[in-house]
Amino acid sequence: MKSRTPKVLHTLCGRTLLGHAIAAADELDPSRLVVVVGHGRELVSAEVAAATPQALVVCQDQQLGTGHAVRMVSEAIGVVPGTVVVTYGDMPLLRGQTLRELVDIHHRAGNAVTVLTARGDSAGYGRIVRDSGGAFLRIVEERDATPQERAIDEYNSGCYAFDGALLADAIKRVTTDNQQQQEYLTDVVGILHGDGHQVGTMLAADAGEISGVNDRVQLAQARRALNDRILDGWMRAGVTITDPASTWIDVTVTIGQDAEIGPQTQLQGSTAVAEGATIGPGCLLEDTSVGADAVVLHAVCRHAEIGPRATVGPFAYLRPGASIAEDAHIGTYVELKKAVIGPGAKVPHLSYVGDATVGAGANIGAGTIFANYDGVAKHHTTVGEHAFIGSNTVLAAPVTIGDGAYTAAGSAITDDVPAGDLGIARGRQHNSDRWVARNRAQTRSADAARRDRSDDPV
Repeated sequence: MKSRTPKVLHTLCGRTLLGHAIAAADELDPSRLVVVVGHGRELVSAEVAAATPQALVVCQDQQLGTGHAVRMVSEAIGVVPGTVVVTYGDMPLLRGQTLRELVDIHHRAGNAVTVLTARGDSAGYGRIVRDSGGAFLRIVEERDATPQERAIDEYNSGCYAFDGALLADAIKRVTTDNQQQQEYLTDVVGILHGDGHQVGTMLAADAGEISGVNDRVQLAQARRALNDRILDGWMRAGVTITDPASTWIDVTVTIGQDAEIGPQTQLQGSTAVAEGATIGPGCLLEDTSVGADAVVLHAVCRHAEIGPRATVGPFAYLRPGASIAEDAHIGTYVELKKAVIGPGAKVPHLSYVGDATVGAGANIGAGTIFANYDGVAKHHTTVGEHAFIGSNTVLAAPVTIGDGAYTAAGSAITDDVPAGDLGIARGRQHNSDRWVARNRAQTRSADAARRDRSDDPV
C-alpha cells in the first residue's frame, strides 16, 4: 500500500478492510473469533478491540505463510472442536452469506475440508488441480505450478472450512519445501487428502467476492464494487438514487423508503435518512439523522440532527451538536454548531449560530452572528419563541432574547432583551449635508450628486 497505515486498516464504504472481514465472519455467529496479526500489530489489535471486543488476537511474530499463521492459532488455543473457518483480512467483498453456504456444504458433505474456489482470471492464485473425472487432487501455488497447471482457470480463494480436530493434527505436518520456504495452508488440504479424508470444493457464485486488496488501485476497485452493491440494495428496497455513478453510501447507513438521493452525495457513518427525505445534490452527511420528508441541498452535515419536514441549504454547514426541529429552515451560507433550532424557526441567510437555543417560530435575520467565544470560553445564547432578530445583529453571548422580542437591524446586543421588547444597540444616524461636494469635488460621485440635486435651492 506504500503507507504508514497497515493494509487491513485502509477503509472503504465505512469500514476498514479488516472490519469488513470481521463483519462477514460475525454473520456465522461463531463461538470463537480469532484474528491473527503481524505487521502493525499494535494498530491492528486496537482496531480489533474496538470493532469486536470478544475477539481473540494472536500475534504472528514472523510472517512465515498462511499455514504458519493458522499454526500460531492452534498453538495458542489448542484443538478447536467442530468447524473452523479460515478467511482473510484483505477480502472486503466476501459476503457472510457465502461463508454460510461454505459451512453448510461442508457439513452436508461431511468433508474434512471444503475449499472456496472461483473461476476466471487466476493470475496470482493457487490453481485447483482435478483428475480426469473432475475429482479434487490438490492445490498448487502459482510459483510452484507447471505451465499446464497455470493454464487452469479454477483457483483457490484461500478460504476454507475445516474439521477442527483434523486441522490441528495436519497443521503440525506442514513443511517449508517450496520456492518461498513458507508454510502453506494449502498443504494442509493435500495432507488431509493424502490421509484419505474427503476434500470438497464450493465454487463462488461471484468471483469478485474473493478479490484481495494489495495496493491502492485494487482498493479503489473494491470500493467501487462494494458501493455498487450497496446502491443496488437500496434501490431495490425503494430508494431513488438519481446518479449511482456519483453517489457513495457506507454500509452502516440506513435509508427509508421513498427517500431520494441526488447526484454528488456521500452518506457516511451512522447516517440515518427517514422515508420521503430528499438528500442532494451535492451533500456530505456524516453520522447525521434526517427526519421524514426533510430536504437537504448542497450541505455538509456532521453529527447533526435534522427533523421531519425541515429544510437545509443550499450551502449550509451543520457542525456537531446542530439539532434542527420539525419544519425549521436553515438557508444559504448558514453555519450551525451546538445549536438547537426549534420547530418552524428560520435561519435563512448568511448567519453563524453557535452554542445557542432558538425557540419555535423565531426568525434570525440575514448576517446575524452569535458571538459565542470571548477568547477564553464559549458562552450560550437563547432566543425565545417567535422572536425576531434583525439583519446584521451581533448577539454577544451570554445573552437571552425573550419570547416575542425584537432586535433592531445592525445592533450589537450585549444585554438581555425581555419578552416583547425591542433591543437597539447602535449609533444614531447622522447625514453630513453636501459632504461630497466639499470633500470630493472633482470626483464622479460629486458630478452625480450635482445632477441629482440640480433643482435644490442653494
